[in-house]
Amino acid sequence: VQLQASGGGLVQAGGSLRLSCAASGRTFSRYSMGWFRQAPGKEREFVAAISSNYGFTFSGDSVKGRFTISRDNAKNTVYLQMNSLEPEDTAVYYCAANPNNNGLRYLRAYEYWGQGTLVTVSS
Repeated sequence: VQLQASGGGLVQAGGSLRLSCAASGRTFSRYSMGWFRQAPGKEREFVAAISSNYGFTFSGDSVKGRFTISRDNAKNTVYLQMNSLEPEDTAVYYCAANPNNNGLRYLRAYEYWGQGTLVTVSS
């Protein structure tokens, strides 16, 4: 599976962005998908995930209520809608594919990673 993330950019605090992650291959629907982010000097952290079965979603505490993950299996794409953005959300955002529905909050569970897209939130 190859992943291509897009949609990052510069936005003012309080604004919104929608990230997209397009996947290659015919088996996209079998993968649970996640978004992670990494700010300068910090470790990569979990943002949100969506399961392959039933589309259950999970969010990190810092983005709960502001960010929403969704997927369109017909388009082989997963999205991250980010609202009420804060300067602390500034980071490179990565999408990733997990071949099962376990450990969705953990980096090690993901087998494939996209290249990342930069989100910068100005105050």
